[in-house]
Amino acid sequence: MTTIYESKDSYDSAAQEDRSAPRTRIAIPASLRMSGSKGFQTVVNDLSLSGFSAMSINRIHLGTICWLTIPGLESQQAEVIWWNNGLVGCAFNQLLNPIIHDNLLTRFRGDGVFRMIP
Repeated sequence: MTTIYESKDSYDSAAQEDRSAPRTRIAIPASLRMSGSKGFQTVVNDLSLSGFSAMSINRIHLGTICWLTIPGLESQQAEVIWWNNGLVGCAFNQLLNPIIHDNLLTRFRGDGVFRMIP
């Protein structure tokens, strides 16, 4: 017999594999602020047009609204989708502009070359 929790876990696992936009592994220094809280310094570990994952030592509850601030870019609103062992995954409220996305990749890779994910 499958419980609701097992079904939800299965859905969450499948959702992580079926992403709406390719992710790029990167290290971007940023700040993350949860609704009603003070912000904290973090590092964005991967970035896509639709979201990101970042370091977060403290557990953050699913559905929490947050704002990601990357130097030189206005804050981007997002929603916490998952938290696991010091990492938080968030979906942007609005997709990143592809030009801004590409510029961030170029800027924080440090090599000035944009690479497409196959």
